[in-house]
Amino acid sequence: MDELFPNIPRLFTALAEWLSCLLFIFSSPRRLSGIRLVSACTGALVVQCIFLEVTDPLPVAFWIPAMAAAVGLMFLLIWVCSDLSPLSAGYCTVRAFILAEFAASLEWQLYFYTAYRLARYSTALSWAFMAVTYVVVFALAWRLERRLSSHIPLTVTPAELGSVALIALCAFFVSNLSFVYSNTPFSSSLVPEIYNIRTLVDLAGLVILCAYHLQRQQLHTRRELDAIQNILQTQYAQYQQSKESIDLINRKYHDLKHQIALLRAESDADRRSAFLDQMEQEIRTYEAQNKTGSSVLDTVLTSKSLSCVQNHIQLTCVADGSLLSFLEVMDICTIFGNALDNAMEYVRSIPQEEKRLIHVTVSARKGFVLLRFENYCQDELSFYDGLPVTTKGSTDYHGYGLKSIRYTAQKYGGSISVSVKDHWFELDVLLPQPQTAMG
Repeated sequence: MDELFPNIPRLFTALAEWLSCLLFIFSSPRRLSGIRLVSACTGALVVQCIFLEVTDPLPVAFWIPAMAAAVGLMFLLIWVCSDLSPLSAGYCTVRAFILAEFAASLEWQLYFYTAYRLARYSTALSWAFMAVTYVVVFALAWRLERRLSSHIPLTVTPAELGSVALIALCAFFVSNLSFVYSNTPFSSSLVPEIYNIRTLVDLAGLVILCAYHLQRQQLHTRRELDAIQNILQTQYAQYQQSKESIDLINRKYHDLKHQIALLRAESDADRRSAFLDQMEQEIRTYEAQNKTGSSVLDTVLTSKSLSCVQNHIQLTCVADGSLLSFLEVMDICTIFGNALDNAMEYVRSIPQEEKRLIHVTVSARKGFVLLRFENYCQDELSFYDGLPVTTKGSTDYHGYGLKSIRYTAQKYGGSISVSVKDHWFELDVLLPQPQTAMG
């Protein structure tokens, strides 16, 4: 039977490994694109096919090293084409390898079962089974991977890579044990049983890896939501503190304004008058000049305006605060607080003070409320998942400002978009206007 029905053709295995790599490449941010991506993938397919065909006649002793080398080629393809760290690329490689093993094993088992029943073994039939099986398996795998994907960039720790590698090694060892040692409790010498063991064990390994990946994604998502929630609480606390400070400043402003009026009436000395003019001008800086129609927005803008004055940043605002009446207090603080903090943090680093410019608009647009934040930008920015990649050293606690804005916008059925045009960074928050407000 073994002679009449050989093992999986190496070309089929190479194609399965290549397709698995493509699945993870196109599910991740890519380093290559266009003709460079096509060339790299095509070259990898040719190399993988040649390598597996050349190593096919090698003795069993060289089988494990050859498989390790094949996995290394898969890693190189994913790492070169995807914008992933070596650890993340290794994580995807392990999952791709087990997926390829399952696809090739399932296809060959289905072909063997059909050919055995029909007593007809042919190359054309095997290729037909391969085409149909691979289309179904990788289509389902692609759909599953899209459902398992998240907005969080894939960052893998050495412990996580070690865990999935151990799972894959166990699945690979047990599934192929019969080809090396047939006389064990977990192996067989019968071809149908060998195929059954291999396919079922590969399936179990694939399911375990998917479950591990899902659990990992949920854990990372929970951590991100916790970080965002902390930001929301911090923004609200800052709002409360700013409101108290601004109220105190405004009361002091009015007291001093009356005192200045009395002093002017009592003395006409030029020097005293000049001093009082200067004093009045300085005090006016701290008066809440933002009258948008939303007391919450006025508080946030005034607080940020004070910081802008201290850092020589020009902040302008054209806003109809009444359009924000359907937003909760914390949500207004989150959107405007984070957006302005990000803009101020960036423009503060610009040496030329005349380029430290921030502009805010709030307007109605065809049933939507548009919040637009603009600031001068002199750098080239990289984007991931529609958001600029943080330039800060650590990504553990940074980069959540825009994510919290997006999270808040999605809460109201809205969305955000980020772009850089002509040295201007532009953040648009689009929120559906409630029907009651529109009417």
